[in-house]
Amino acid sequence: MNLKNLHSVYFLGIGGIGMSAIARWFNHIGTPVCGYDKTPSPLTAELEKEGMQISYTDDSNEIPESFKVQGGDKLVVWTPAVPESSQLYSYFRDNGYLIKKRSAVLGMITQDMESVAVAGTHGKTTTSSMIAHLLKHAGHNTAAFLGGLTQNYQNNLILHDEGSTEAPVVVVEADEFDRSFLQLHPNLSIVTSIDPDHLDIYGDAKQLLEGFIAFIRLTHPDGQLFIHHKAYDKIKEQDLGSATIHQYGLTSGSVHAENIQAGTVSFAFDFVSENSRIDGLELKVPGFHNIENALAAIAVGLYYGLSETAIRAGVASYKGVKRRFECIHTGENITYIDDYAHHPEEIRAFLESVKAMYPGKRLTAIFQPHLFTRTRDFAAGFSESLSLADEVLLLDIYPAREQPLPGVTSAMLLPEITSPKKLVLSKEGLLPYLKEHPPEVLVTIGAGDIDRLVVPIAKWIEDERS
Repeated sequence: MNLKNLHSVYFLGIGGIGMSAIARWFNHIGTPVCGYDKTPSPLTAELEKEGMQISYTDDSNEIPESFKVQGGDKLVVWTPAVPESSQLYSYFRDNGYLIKKRSAVLGMITQDMESVAVAGTHGKTTTSSMIAHLLKHAGHNTAAFLGGLTQNYQNNLILHDEGSTEAPVVVVEADEFDRSFLQLHPNLSIVTSIDPDHLDIYGDAKQLLEGFIAFIRLTHPDGQLFIHHKAYDKIKEQDLGSATIHQYGLTSGSVHAENIQAGTVSFAFDFVSENSRIDGLELKVPGFHNIENALAAIAVGLYYGLSETAIRAGVASYKGVKRRFECIHTGENITYIDDYAHHPEEIRAFLESVKAMYPGKRLTAIFQPHLFTRTRDFAAGFSESLSLADEVLLLDIYPAREQPLPGVTSAMLLPEITSPKKLVLSKEGLLPYLKEHPPEVLVTIGAGDIDRLVVPIAKWIEDERS
């Protein structure tokens, strides 16, 4: 199938961050795009502004007539976030439409391009966006399909210059959910982490590890693999394929950092690899874990021939990804940071960095668990990580695609949290509580709809606390 000659494309779950990037790609090349999502969002509003027709009703009568007409190849792109029991999915299946998962379509789009695939249970969105920015900022012909909205480009899709004589490099966020990353064909792979997650899909940590090994072995035999040393330690040497291997880590591995300085606005560090050293780099997206992400990105940039000057300028100008260590407010009375962390290791890394940035300040963490199964499987880890905060406020679990599980609630985390103050609050009760107990350093954490509280919290801070 020639994806550039399709009659039209319909997206089942168009508002997802990964789905919307592919929808934007088809829209950019001139293919009519329509789709469905469960609820409107700022992202679906942007897609509609860009000319895509979107319905929010699971009803086949809502499918545009132009997509139902005979003639021309049509494609339905589907994410498992929309159940197969949906009326729309049933209609497309029963009427013989070609239905492909998002991951398969992404693999088809990128299969004939030089590709960099970034995998990991956490860190992949920031790392992939850093790589894309370093290359793009240096003038390299670059495209990217990302799992977050970059602050530099205000988009989750970066388009290459089709008129350029330089062959493009496409940077792809390789998602392990539903084994999606096994559809890719990377020339260069990065693995940021292999911590247990998505056990509802994989069953156990061993199966997840085998999924990552299968991804690594997809790397071109003459390609490159940059892998975090902790992930490397979990894999047997014979399982790594024949790509050239480079280990990296904050202070360990052939690629590492030295002279790390944590500030409230930026982190400074020196980049060190087997045959390169770049001193005094300034990263304006704080966090020790973001230095690790930057190490991988810089190593990839150097592999593609970027100069030290280009690397230094690219790192300094990188603004981060929406909801990844995003500083919403900095003032004399209160600092407020929002982050997408939804795994115990992500929360630990995030809170450790915040505490390093604001020593002696009282840290209040608002956390919304994401998925009943994840909360059940990692309850002890969540409680331990959240205990880094002085005060922990838990919201109800965000179910996403899941039904409730008996006995699995946010409250189950409370007994093992050792913070001096800890309680469960409703979203409606959060602002009144903050007004009665004003924080010094406030963070919101989670991958559900906690992002809808960011603006109200920021407004309260601006009105009353700044």
